[in-house]
Amino acid sequence: MTYSYAFIQNISMTEIIVLLAIIALFFGAKRLPALVRSVGVSIGEFKRGMAADADSSIDREP
Repeated sequence: MTYSYAFIQNISMTEIIVLLAIIALFFGAKRLPALVRSVGVSIGEFKRGMAADADSSIDREP
């Protein structure tokens, strides 16, 4: 299954680098690894929750 996001298709590599630099300046170099780690954990828990919800809805089907 592939997902297509319109706003991501129009972003060039230069714009991504500029955005990452702005994020690094905003949060600081010391807090950036913890921020990225927490975002990764959040995404993982969201995916696990969606999978568990899908499994439970399949179990409830007659």
